[in-house]
Amino acid sequence: MVRITESLIRQRAEHNNCEIFSLEEISLHQQEIERIEHIDKWCRDLKIVYFQNNLIPKIENVGRLKKLEYLNLALNNIERIENLDGCEFLKKLDLTVNFVGELTSVESLKANVHLEELFLVGNPCYAFDSYREFVIAVLPQLKWLDGKEISRSDQIKALQDFPKVQQCILEQEAVYILKRTKEKELQNNAEKINEETGESPVANVLCNPDIDNALLVQQQNTEKNQGNSGGNDEDLRETDEDEMNRKFWQEPSYYTPESRLETHRYIEKMRKSKEKDKNHGIQKPQRTLITSEGRVFNVNEPKIDFTLTDDEENNQFILDLAVYRYLDSSLLDIDVQPTYVRVMVKGKVFQLGLQEEVKPDSSSVKRSQTTGHLLLTMPKVQEVITAKRKSKITPRPNSTNPHPDITRTTQSIEKLEVDPSKHVDITNIVMAKQSVAQGPLKLHQSRAPERNNIDFQDNPEVPPLLD
Repeated sequence: MVRITESLIRQRAEHNNCEIFSLEEISLHQQEIERIEHIDKWCRDLKIVYFQNNLIPKIENVGRLKKLEYLNLALNNIERIENLDGCEFLKKLDLTVNFVGELTSVESLKANVHLEELFLVGNPCYAFDSYREFVIAVLPQLKWLDGKEISRSDQIKALQDFPKVQQCILEQEAVYILKRTKEKELQNNAEKINEETGESPVANVLCNPDIDNALLVQQQNTEKNQGNSGGNDEDLRETDEDEMNRKFWQEPSYYTPESRLETHRYIEKMRKSKEKDKNHGIQKPQRTLITSEGRVFNVNEPKIDFTLTDDEENNQFILDLAVYRYLDSSLLDIDVQPTYVRVMVKGKVFQLGLQEEVKPDSSSVKRSQTTGHLLLTMPKVQEVITAKRKSKITPRPNSTNPHPDITRTTQSIEKLEVDPSKHVDITNIVMAKQSVAQGPLKLHQSRAPERNNIDFQDNPEVPPLLD
């Protein structure tokens, strides 16, 4: 039997920083819970509660939840609607696929004046004649029943035929209660026979918690008489288990709260039996994470993606571990050592060796609320001195540079600014250029060579040389 504990509620309150006193919504579905307890004392501000797919037989301990607006109890073992008078603001109640056969118990919901939606699909009372008319007449505040809107004409018609409908419902309810009483008697008789003989229950009942006692006794006797005979014992055990499972599942039975509960217990017992056999069998050798020489192995048992970044600028390692988004943080265990980092994810090891030593005391870890990733920051032990970046120095123009104009051009690009107020006549640019070019151009005659040279010959046809 699974109990509602404080640790369980805190695990389910991760979205509220694990605080339960201010919790407004909680989901406890598929937890194999057999009783509602404690939530009316620990979580008084609850507005939405999910209890679907459990083994709850009775509605209880929710009357103090004054702010409760939505209660989901689908797929449970509830047979009667009760103890909801204190839920003053209850707007929606889901009892899909339960065992509500006393349809008259819906009258207890008259005090819930804000109730607008009710689901009773899959219950025995759903098969009653005039079921819908009776519920509409008893609960006039309803606007939706089993996902169908209730019109004004439906309410008027249900109220007009209510005396006849009520008598019909009472008769069908009496027949169901008589049938249910016989089912309980058969269940009790089958359990007594099973306790006396140690055999499987008779028909009309699914199982008993001790249904596999005969199988366990037979296995123990076989081991004592024959010892460990290898494959023969294993084959015999598998044959007996298959026979018991076949006999269990093929026997006809009624669908009752007791049979559903016993089915769950049978499956749980068989699961524990298999785990016990595995524990007695050959165990896998324990994985070696660090050798005797101190060598660290890289291990990724959960098979999750990761990224290790060497942040040289900040002198640290950054590990981004892609942990499952909806994984509870209580299932994570992080251990940072000088030469490696180890993270346990649901009991599976993720280990990564580091190239340099880090400071475990200065390391930090964060988890993203959107992606669920873990971000580990691990500062290095050895500090790295990095050279500062040299600023670009523009070389000064050198007086010895034969081309100062080229140096000036490489340093900066100068732009010519033109005064827009002045009009420039571009038609005379060419003429002015020619005049400017011809103006300063002068022809200089070279000095006459000395005539005292005996080899000199003056040729008048040769033009004078320009200086």
